[in-house]
Amino acid sequence: MRAGYEGTGPGAITPDGCAVELYARLPVGDEPDVIAAAVPAGARILELGCGVGRMTHALLERGFEVTAVDESAEMLERVRGARTIRGPIERLDLGETFDVVLLASFLVHAGDEEIRRGMLRTCVRHLAEGGCVLIQREGADYHTNVPRERTDPSGFTVRIASVEPVGDGVDSVHVEYVFPDATWTQTFRSRPLTPEQFEGVLAETGLRVDRYLTEDGMWARAVRMA
Repeated sequence: MRAGYEGTGPGAITPDGCAVELYARLPVGDEPDVIAAAVPAGARILELGCGVGRMTHALLERGFEVTAVDESAEMLERVRGARTIRGPIERLDLGETFDVVLLASFLVHAGDEEIRRGMLRTCVRHLAEGGCVLIQREGADYHTNVPRERTDPSGFTVRIASVEPVGDGVDSVHVEYVFPDATWTQTFRSRPLTPEQFEGVLAETGLRVDRYLTEDGMWARAVRMA
C-alpha cells in the first residue's frame, strides 16, 4: 500500500486502496455522456486510471477507440474490448498521441504534488495537436460537507465518513460503501483545489481550461496554452 492509502473488504485491494470487486459493482453514471458531448465522434481516447473499465466499456459502446491505462493488473483483467496498458500514470510515455486524454476519478487532486504534476505532464505528452484533456474535479463542498451519504437507486450506500487534515494542505478521506451483502472502505489522500488553484495547476504544465462541461464545474475541458 502507498503511505496514507488503504482499503478493506472482499477481494483484491490495489496500492491506492481501491477494491476491485467494489468497482466492478459500481454503476458508471452520466460521465460517458459528458465526455461524448465534449469530443468528436469516434475520437481516439487515452483513459488514465481506467480501473475495471466502467467508463471504458461505455465509451467503446459510443464508438470511441480507447487505450485504457491502470497500474493494477487485477483491475485491467476486467477491461474488455480496449487496448490495455499497465503502469503508473505519472511515468507513462507511449510515444504516441491521442485526440482526447481522460483524467477522471479526481486524480488531479492527488495528495502528492509530484505525482499530480507527473500525471498532468503525461496528459500533455500524449495530447495530439488540436486535442483536449478532460479532467474530473471534486465538488465544491467535497472536503467540508462531512459526514454525508448517498443511497444509490441500485441499492448501495456510499458514505464520506471523515475528512481529516494531515498537513501541507492535504486531507485524509475515509469512504464507506455499504451493500446488502458486503461492505468496503477506502482511505486516501486528497488535496482540495479551488477553481483558481486548479487552473493554476494546469498552467504549470502548459494547459488552460477551455470550458467547464457541467454546471457544478466538476468536469473541465483543457487544451494546450497558446
